[in-house]
Amino acid sequence: MAGAAPTTAFGQAVIGPPGSGKTTYCLGMSEFLRALGRRVAVVNLDPANEGLPYECAVDVGELVGLGDVMDALQLGPNGGLLYCMEYLEANLDWLRAKLDPLRGHYFLFDCPGQVELCTHHGALRSIFSQMTQWDLRLTAVHLVDSHYCTDPAKFISVLCTSLATMLHVELPHVNLLSKMDLIEHYGKLAFNLDYYTEVLDLSYLLDHLASDPFFRHYRQLNEKLVQLIEDYSLVSFIPLNIQDKESIQQVLQAVDKANGYCFGVQEQRSLEAMMSAAMGADFHFSSTLGLQEKYLAPSEQSVEQERKRAGERKSSAGQKARTQVSDRGPLRTRTRQSRLQRPRAGVPSSPDLALHLLLQLESCSA
Repeated sequence: MAGAAPTTAFGQAVIGPPGSGKTTYCLGMSEFLRALGRRVAVVNLDPANEGLPYECAVDVGELVGLGDVMDALQLGPNGGLLYCMEYLEANLDWLRAKLDPLRGHYFLFDCPGQVELCTHHGALRSIFSQMTQWDLRLTAVHLVDSHYCTDPAKFISVLCTSLATMLHVELPHVNLLSKMDLIEHYGKLAFNLDYYTEVLDLSYLLDHLASDPFFRHYRQLNEKLVQLIEDYSLVSFIPLNIQDKESIQQVLQAVDKANGYCFGVQEQRSLEAMMSAAMGADFHFSSTLGLQEKYLAPSEQSVEQERKRAGERKSSAGQKARTQVSDRGPLRTRTRQSRLQRPRAGVPSSPDLALHLLLQLESCSA
């Protein structure tokens, strides 16, 4: 009807690297939302996604297909996917015509798994930005395979990727550790689960990396990366097992809080429901402890134990320094103190993470 006010819509932009479980998440979340009484529309934005397990309301394959692009332009899968997203960006009127009749539905956007689309390529960010101008309030749900927690080097890489994605996509953001039921199939965790979900003191990861002869040569690089992550202090994770309803409920609560759905009137929520969203931190902590007991074998090493060991190492290092002072005089002491007491660099004023990281690496190599 002409002159009618547009209806605000809500949804999730499901992103993450290939194999992290985005399509499975869309299937499980759509079934869970329908059980709650919400009308759900799943939108496939991945032109390489075939054999979809869910009922697709809108499929970008109707506009452009990856196979056709690769054959016509002689592109590989990566270049072809980037071209498809740029083509969608240039034809957003087609997407809006598909979405407008679905106003009143809760949207789930199944996005491509190309990492560069979420870290530095502009097509996907431009699409999300245009959707917000259509009064579509989105939360970026970033899935990461939980087994990366078993490898300190991979976990630091995941933290850097998650941080770059958060800064680039420019949407309310929820990071998930997916496939929690398989987390220890590839190795044991060095710390309790909350160490990884809350991204606690990362210096303990550096101690674990130092035990590896290969990464020992890159300790300064890893220190710079860890410092960068801690300077921004934005990344945290929610553990997810898509087959566990309580786990899905915890994720949905965080997503609804991020995009403002829980404060709307679509489901005639009571004041008690709003207060439950405000109390989500305590629930998240207790839920993480429950998942720790449910999916992880009893850990022989805790963060407190590691902190005690780190204190013993520092005490031993201090004793060694005092011995060196007695042997070589106070000059070495002043050099050591100046290095330890050097103030940390502040948070970069520029949002360009890549530029700041380059400067950090240059200072490291110098």
